[in-house]
Amino acid sequence: MKNMIKLLIVAATQPEIEPLLSHFDKKRSFDVLITGVGMVPTAYALGNYFTLNQHDLVINLGIAGSFDRSISLGEVVEVVDDDLAELGAEDDQDFIPIEKLGFGKSRYFASATLDQYLEKTALKKTTAITVNTVHGSDASIAKVIKQSAPQLESMEGAAFFYACEKAGVVGLQIRAVSNYVEKRNRDNWKIGLAVKNLNNFAINLINVLANQA
Repeated sequence: MKNMIKLLIVAATQPEIEPLLSHFDKKRSFDVLITGVGMVPTAYALGNYFTLNQHDLVINLGIAGSFDRSISLGEVVEVVDDDLAELGAEDDQDFIPIEKLGFGKSRYFASATLDQYLEKTALKKTTAITVNTVHGSDASIAKVIKQSAPQLESMEGAAFFYACEKAGVVGLQIRAVSNYVEKRNRDNWKIGLAVKNLNNFAINLINVLANQA
């Protein structure tokens, strides 16, 4: 029999994974890290955690906004490519990414895919950007679409991939779409549906991983 995968679940906020925590309750066979919202708290929390703990697999769970209208509200997707879209410099109306400035890189990638853990997964593989300020105006949305052509945006994803890369940790990012990226309109948001679908998927995935042990 194989040893059970040592798993860490990472989320920005506890409400995003509350159904999962309630489902497993005291029978939980995995660790949980709540980082706080944003790329800086996420990078710090993970960096600090990874110096003290080792895991076979780390999964970032959360909600996201979607630029891509072919992705349904509430749909669960796998993020495989995430970009720190604001990291660079402005040159009048143009944006110069950090790569062209010669000071590093802004794009980070999943170090594994769900295909390695699930025999059948219907989740779309998506690209995303990570931002400090979520987009909510026509002008800024058009600009970032022209610049990066992302499908999703979050406030933590690329920082999660960055921390995993630096620590040599296997990381997956799974998100559910809570809203489309548009002028801020809370009436259009489907946070409850996104959280429900995200957690249902995560519960099933964790059970599959446990059965592989």
